[in-house]
Amino acid sequence: MAHGLGIIGNCSYNALLRDGSVEWLCWPRPDSSFVFGPLLDRERGGAFVVEGVDATDVRQEYVENTNVLRTVFRGPGGEFALYDFAPRFQLYQRFFKPSMLIRILRPLSGEPRARVRCRPTYDYGLSETGSWRASNHIEYKGFPTPVRLTTNVPLTYVEDERPFLLEEDRHLVLTWGEPLEAGLEETAERFLERTLDYWRRWVKGTRVPRDYQREVVRSALALKLHQYEDTGALLAATTTSLPEHPGSGRTWDYRFCWLRDAFYVLGALRLLGHFEEREAFVQYLINIVASSPDLDLAPLYRIDGSSELSEQILTHWAGFDGDGPVRIGNEAALQRQHDVFGEMVMALSPIFLDDRFQAEQSTAILELLTRLADKAIEVAGKPDAGIWEQRREACVQTFSSLMSWAAADRMALVASRHLPTREAHYRAAADRIRADIQEHAWAKDLESYVSTFGGKDLDAALLQMAPLRFGGRTDERLRQTIDAIGNRLGDDGWLFRYREDDGLGLPTVAFAICTFWMVEALAQNGRHDRARELFERTLGALSPLGLLSEDVDPRTRKLYGNFPQAYSHVGLIHAAFAVAPPWHEVL
Repeated sequence: MAHGLGIIGNCSYNALLRDGSVEWLCWPRPDSSFVFGPLLDRERGGAFVVEGVDATDVRQEYVENTNVLRTVFRGPGGEFALYDFAPRFQLYQRFFKPSMLIRILRPLSGEPRARVRCRPTYDYGLSETGSWRASNHIEYKGFPTPVRLTTNVPLTYVEDERPFLLEEDRHLVLTWGEPLEAGLEETAERFLERTLDYWRRWVKGTRVPRDYQREVVRSALALKLHQYEDTGALLAATTTSLPEHPGSGRTWDYRFCWLRDAFYVLGALRLLGHFEEREAFVQYLINIVASSPDLDLAPLYRIDGSSELSEQILTHWAGFDGDGPVRIGNEAALQRQHDVFGEMVMALSPIFLDDRFQAEQSTAILELLTRLADKAIEVAGKPDAGIWEQRREACVQTFSSLMSWAAADRMALVASRHLPTREAHYRAAADRIRADIQEHAWAKDLESYVSTFGGKDLDAALLQMAPLRFGGRTDERLRQTIDAIGNRLGDDGWLFRYREDDGLGLPTVAFAICTFWMVEALAQNGRHDRARELFERTLGALSPLGLLSEDVDPRTRKLYGNFPQAYSHVGLIHAAFAVAPPWHEVL
């Protein structure tokens, strides 16, 4: 359903566009109200559209190795290109990333005609908005700060939404807060060139595998856009309330940072060679933990580190294609999910294993990490809501205990270097938790580890046993678990998280990252040919722009759920590096 969407952004905000229409843009932050949200309601969501009058063909693509979108409109009268971007470049030794959307219309051939519609909204459509016209711009009213459209398109044509002949380049600059005061044309063109240069340089600094480079680069660019640079937080996705499947009622707000994503996201950034992004995210996580003296961690946080995410339903909003409800906030923040303690240890332990984390290496941070590891060990084998946030009675989740084991195991390594008297304690804890999992989570009749202690359901998250090194290549139980999950949770190569009723009915779509976990698990288990074959099949579900959502219909390959989904792209990055031959074999 999201195949036609492209994303632009500058690590301060993101926008989604389809064929010249701004479908989603939240200002001033990604978790603020949208200024344009027709993605969720065509009538109430406002509009910012550049359209080709009489265009019969519209094609959208990225300028290669950038986050700048280029849309070409072709029709009997002529052809023009539209460049959409959020300015980002270095200025005065800092990154310039304003709340500014720039749109440049460039005639290519013939006598093309265009039309511009700009109707911003706010407070999820509840605030009254209007506009007034100045000499060279339109100011929009009803916002907490000035919103201004500066343009060299005749303002009459913009206000009346009338077609006009595109004989020369035209520029549209929409700003939130500080308006554009410099010369319009020169500034827009200069910002375009500097933004293109920034992204190309960033890609040049990106490590790529030998194969699948185009897919990895696009995933890296999408992941970069989901880091809110001011705090270092990583958004799960740009949107809220895109349904996991039509009519499912599974419409969640993903404009927040999930702690459990941290370890896997940081691993992807490590593979890509982007240390500064890793360090910024680590600092955000440290601030989260340091702000909770009793380590009563929520599963997810806002990008500013706060955990007030009260869930509301916007009853006046139709939802995507009329498929609601539309939610803001996320009630999962109230759940107890014990795996987050292990994932935080996994995320923060590299501070004391990688000497580049000089700024973070301190006695206070080591004590914080020790407390996290002790907490992870303490909650092992205790009931919680689990990784999939099922809204039903808590159980003893195998995955949560797996992450407790991983925390003890990795903390033993940290202790061997920095707390030698504690190493034996953590190794003993890891052995104890491992034995507990082997005794209570193994189902002999299913020949697999199962989702809960003493349960009978399978869980795709347990594929992470392989990269976490819970079992080696010769571990028969691990091999059997990989096969059982593939056979029972798979559908034409795509994996479901689980198959049982989760309180909202039976799941009907596959979860994209689970398939990438399978690719990784197969590769780690020595089955490289199968892993590579499966990975190449999954690439067929990528949108034409190389983007992924959270969910995939195995039969139609349609994408569902919030978009783009950072975690899905993280999974693609991990899987690509897992199956691609190492460079030393070809150079």
